[in-house]
Amino acid sequence: MKCNVVAVGTELLLGQIVDTNSTWIGEHLAAAGIESHLQLKVGDNLGRVATAFRTALESADAIVVCGGLGPTHDDLTREAIAEVMGTELVQDDGLVAVIADLFARRNRPMAGNNLRQALVPIGATVIPQTRGTAPGLVCPVGDKVIYAVPGVPHEMHDMMERAVIPDLLARSGERAVIESRVLRTWGESESGLNERLEAVITELDTVGNPTLAFLASGWEGIKVRLTAKATDSVAAARLLDEWEGRVRSVIGDIIFGVDADTMETVVLGALAARGWTLGVAESVTGGLVAGRLTSVPGASQVFRGGVVAYASEVKFDVLGVERGPVVSERAALEMAKGARRVLGCDVALALTGVAGPDEQDGQAVGTLCVGVVLPDGRSEAARLMLPGVRDQVRQLSVISALDFLRRRLG
Repeated sequence: MKCNVVAVGTELLLGQIVDTNSTWIGEHLAAAGIESHLQLKVGDNLGRVATAFRTALESADAIVVCGGLGPTHDDLTREAIAEVMGTELVQDDGLVAVIADLFARRNRPMAGNNLRQALVPIGATVIPQTRGTAPGLVCPVGDKVIYAVPGVPHEMHDMMERAVIPDLLARSGERAVIESRVLRTWGESESGLNERLEAVITELDTVGNPTLAFLASGWEGIKVRLTAKATDSVAAARLLDEWEGRVRSVIGDIIFGVDADTMETVVLGALAARGWTLGVAESVTGGLVAGRLTSVPGASQVFRGGVVAYASEVKFDVLGVERGPVVSERAALEMAKGARRVLGCDVALALTGVAGPDEQDGQAVGTLCVGVVLPDGRSEAARLMLPGVRDQVRQLSVISALDFLRRRLG
């Protein structure tokens, strides 16, 4: 069973409202084992809405239409569905009574245009409302079906769970689940990952299940998502376990976490497991590292604090960095040693670099120098070159530095 999604509303195209409904619907269709290959957004124009419905139906057994069921003149979903079905709209007297009673119980006058919500295409059935005024619809189109649900999220959630997904499962005649696992990586470009995993991807293309996709996510790293379809969660997990192992055998050196893991949760977890505390000294990132770390619940058990040594004089006077160029491995290492002394932490991480727009100390924009000091006195520094403009360099510096520390923690 394949079910596509169409979101109706000019406000979605204008960016006035973010379309979280389609994301929610796609996620819950997948959890029920129902494939979805296409999501569309369309503005409030009858011809364009009808065309969007026909387009989405071409490659699917069903579509879920979200929005456009309200009482105003620009709520055109019913009319568009009737056009696609080749039928007319008729007033459902039972719905009229339900809507009128709802207004009466709220002690509010009912504008006449609310009766638009009682119009139903001939041949369609109604999904009763339990939370608002606009009912949903189940509309057959030959051997396919259009489900129409309100755009108000809590009303949509209710109808999807109560009516739409059960009806789709009944029509499909099968029970299945679609589950994903995300491997989080850092240290390789998307094209580089694709090249390294070429043999695995070729084999997956042959077997068809699971599938693999890359998701470049800025300072969250590059995600490798495996998606498996199976009869139940246990079988899906077996498939995912097998192919995760295959992927790890190729790129295991750059995988730092799975699913909800982030670089900061992984680093804090590794430190907590050793009973070590952490302090940071930041220049180029101006406190971003500390901000990411302290966004993690329970970070206070590990994180002692940070020194934002943005000005060179702070590096010299507070952290004890030797006077001279401050964008160097030497300066990063001295910053880390100073942070360990000032903050009283077991492990210290330091960053200095050039975010731009101009060079500094003869170093190019994108230069990042990282220093780490460990409890046994071991210390290490490195110079990295990062792509992008100022904000990108600063953000990528955060995950790069935390990954540098992660690798030193073993």
